[in-house]
Amino acid sequence: MQNATPAGTPAPAPVRSIPVDGGSRDAGVSRVIHFGAVSAVSIRDLRNHGGDVVDRVARGERVTITRNGRPVAELMPLRTTVVTRELLIAHRRSLPAVDPAALRRDIDDHIDTSL
Repeated sequence: MQNATPAGTPAPAPVRSIPVDGGSRDAGVSRVIHFGAVSAVSIRDLRNHGGDVVDRVARGERVTITRNGRPVAELMPLRTTVVTRELLIAHRRSLPAVDPAALRRDIDDHIDTSL
């Protein structure tokens, strides 16, 4: 039975069984639904094969987690940003000037030195 979709929304691709461990279908099968470049995994499969799902996400795949066939969450790889020395220097130049004496007064006003 296929899930009903709102009018104008494309129906999801049919469910396909894919071996989780890359071995035979008898070794452990995970039901995966593919929506273009995003695949969907049930909560049960996430619980049973979480490490495999996280490995797929780490390789750049986006995975939608489903409960009773409905999407409830999405896992996606973290974005990594490389900060170069030039970027740090440019950022530092855009900061306002700091008066060391005023900074020291502000710190002394807010910190209990008796500790």
